[in-house]
Amino acid sequence: MSNNIELKDIHWLIDMIQNIDVGLVIIDLDMKVKVWNGFMENHSGLLARHIVDRKLNELFEDIPKAWLQQKINSVYLLKNKAFTTWEQRPFVFKFKSYRPITSKAAFMYQNVTFLPLTDITGKVTQICMIIYDVTDVALNKQAFQEANKKLENLSHTDTLTQLNNQGHWRECCFREYKRHTRTQQPSSLIMLDIDFFKKVNDTYGHPFGDEVIREVANCLRKNMRETDIAGRYGGEEFTLILVDTDLKNAQLVAERIRIAVEEYDFYYLDKLVKVTISLGVAQITGNIPDYKTWIKTADLGLYIAKDSGRNQIGISDH
Repeated sequence: MSNNIELKDIHWLIDMIQNIDVGLVIIDLDMKVKVWNGFMENHSGLLARHIVDRKLNELFEDIPKAWLQQKINSVYLLKNKAFTTWEQRPFVFKFKSYRPITSKAAFMYQNVTFLPLTDITGKVTQICMIIYDVTDVALNKQAFQEANKKLENLSHTDTLTQLNNQGHWRECCFREYKRHTRTQQPSSLIMLDIDFFKKVNDTYGHPFGDEVIREVANCLRKNMRETDIAGRYGGEEFTLILVDTDLKNAQLVAERIRIAVEEYDFYYLDKLVKVTISLGVAQITGNIPDYKTWIKTADLGLYIAKDSGRNQIGISDH
């Protein structure tokens, strides 16, 4: 009777290993597969009889041999568990997602636990790998992170122009000033304003005024580098930080932007409308003690440009 109970227990154990909803793989220290359960058969398409006594890294070339060997060595030497999560490595076994309609994942995200298996003398002779399907967890976390990123971008972005809003741009300006004080690399600032914008709004209406603001933002965007930082400072005023740029080159950029706006053709009810901008340029010098003074200096240049007739570039001698 005792032997029958033991045999029954073994049967239950084998049945559980085969049907449990996690992957279970046992390999020896040479990476040869000893156990390959039903989960692994179902997701790999490879039956246990085709896998056992073959080397795991040769069967699955996507698994980096050096990485797997390091895991095996760690478990063997320390006689302790080791882990890898989907955030460290999205998957160990490149199994296709079995929910292609409801899931955005092409492959199954996995967490894997490595366990030492010892013989009766306590010597580690085999390694057990337990593979958990965490695709839903991974996708939910990614969706949450993506939503947070979108919210963060929205909090930094001007809705009309998709440039940085004033608050975030001022933070960028502060950081750029600090970077300059550390590196002593040149850095310049452009402030620009749409000429007679109130008249544009009064004559053609606010929807047309919004279109003008959007297109001026596009002209700014098309004439800046990826490292430069543009923002809508308020109303019809824009700003641009030119990283690693001296005053002379900043004036060239400002002139390109001025020409781009001047040459752009706006239309209101088939009537051609021309728009110009005025710009102020300032490079950080020893006379500029902080980022607020830097902004003020560029703004003084903008005032000079407007006072001199508009549609030009002004530079303050601050």
